[in-house]
Amino acid sequence: MKNTYVTGLVVLMLFGCSGSRPGNLGVKDGKLSPCPDRPNCVSSQADVSDAGHYIDPLQGNIEDAAKAVTSMENSEIITQNENYLHAEFTSSVMRFVDDVEFFHDADANTLHVRSASRLGYSDWGVNRKRVEKIRKLMSK
Repeated sequence: MKNTYVTGLVVLMLFGCSGSRPGNLGVKDGKLSPCPDRPNCVSSQADVSDAGHYIDPLQGNIEDAAKAVTSMENSEIITQNENYLHAEFTSSVMRFVDDVEFFHDADANTLHVRSASRLGYSDWGVNRKRVEKIRKLMSK
């Protein structure tokens, strides 16, 4: 029994908890995907009355977001074009992966953001804190 536990822990540490890249990423009809019914996601396109998921949009553009993301540890830009950016952030120890997306709505001159954990239920506010750190970096 103990060897099974240790083996499982070693496998988890080696391969991490990345999960599969979600198939719902990207912009569809001017919207990023809605947050799931779990407290491990924030989005500027969530309903304002949904305090657990809603976060204010950012000021800036995709290039500003890319600079902020690349200045942060454990980040990797996966997709970037003139109005969309997808980045992955990997936690240092357990190798959990979070997906962060940015969509520049040119008509509204707004930079929308969505940050979500791939696995688990709660993220202890990690996604919200990350977006606020990005906001701060972009304001410099």
